[in-house]
Amino acid sequence: MNLSHKTENPRPTPNLLREDIPLPAAVVYRTRLQHNLQWMQAFADQHDVKLAPHGKTTMTPAFFRLQLAAGAWGMTVANPQQARVAAEAGATRVLMANQLVGRGNMQLASALLADYPQLEFYCLIDSVENARQLGTFFAERQQTLKLLLEVGVRGGRTGCRDSAQAHTLCDEIQRWPQLQLAGVETYEGLIQGERAETRVIEHLQEVRDLCLELLAQEKIGIETAILSGAGSAWYDLVAQVFTDHREPRLLPVLRPGCYLTHDRGIYQKAQAGVMQRMEGRCCPPGDLHSALEVWAYVQSLPEPGMAILNFGKRDAAYDAGLPRPERHFRPGRDGAPRAADESWQLTGIMDQHAMMKIPEDADLQVGDMLALSTSHPCLTFDKWRQLLVIDDDFNVLETVDTCF
Repeated sequence: MNLSHKTENPRPTPNLLREDIPLPAAVVYRTRLQHNLQWMQAFADQHDVKLAPHGKTTMTPAFFRLQLAAGAWGMTVANPQQARVAAEAGATRVLMANQLVGRGNMQLASALLADYPQLEFYCLIDSVENARQLGTFFAERQQTLKLLLEVGVRGGRTGCRDSAQAHTLCDEIQRWPQLQLAGVETYEGLIQGERAETRVIEHLQEVRDLCLELLAQEKIGIETAILSGAGSAWYDLVAQVFTDHREPRLLPVLRPGCYLTHDRGIYQKAQAGVMQRMEGRCCPPGDLHSALEVWAYVQSLPEPGMAILNFGKRDAAYDAGLPRPERHFRPGRDGAPRAADESWQLTGIMDQHAMMKIPEDADLQVGDMLALSTSHPCLTFDKWRQLLVIDDDFNVLETVDTCF
């Protein structure tokens, strides 16, 4: 994807503020996207870790190509269908941060390996039974499947819960010639609440030490073992702990996904924690910027103190807080968008309507445009088949497709 705008079309470039675009629309700001892309890659480079961004956040191949071109080691995905999208976008390494369970899913992975013989494909494993199923399936096809042993969090999701379970699983994997243990993986983002930072560090140290132990015992079947963790909240601690050793055969791989567009909600809060912890340590200049917005019209002012906007649950994330009005623009009156009044607040959201509380004397009328930020970008991206990439003057530079 080339984000520089080049066109031979004599027609004017579509512009959001000129109302050339029907609303609601999801837009991504080019300059902010580029900044975030470069910021996170610089972080990874400075901390001597590899970056495999979690593609499930955007599922936008054009953005995958940007991340790979900027230096990403590979792409992370959640299922075999997403793995194919990443491979088609040019990824030569794909880490499926999930277990491969069920014959239909195994068939998809097998076909992917057959179609892309140079692809390094990894998936997670946490049970002896899954090892048996995978070993049987891939032995029949004479294909080798690379695995990362997942270490889980008690009370959380998947993953081995203790060292004994992990070693038993490794012994089972070694019984199957078609299975190759390539390293250890965890997702520390499930650790929250009291003493979260300390508990995250302790968990990461246990995962690192297990990987070192398996490497020393020659239970990892490749020369360089992958040690992977990091969502978008604790990636600084993962980089710190996973590089705190003297074993040259460990390759630390981080998997944040939300950094590319960031948000004004849960990940803005998480990033504030990262920046506070990073104070005085090696860190790229500046910070991540919120690059994704949903633009909508004021559709109705049905009663004093209430505005209805023409977007809803089918257009924006609402699982981690309702969208937040950021900017207000009145076509034909305003030269540029102004900051939205801080008192304007969404109070409810339906399939395709959002209710906004406003002062009774608010300067707002039907047909006004609002830019809204969201929390948890994954669940805004998956509402759209296409997003608009715009410049700082609200010109539409490109339309990008999603593959959900």
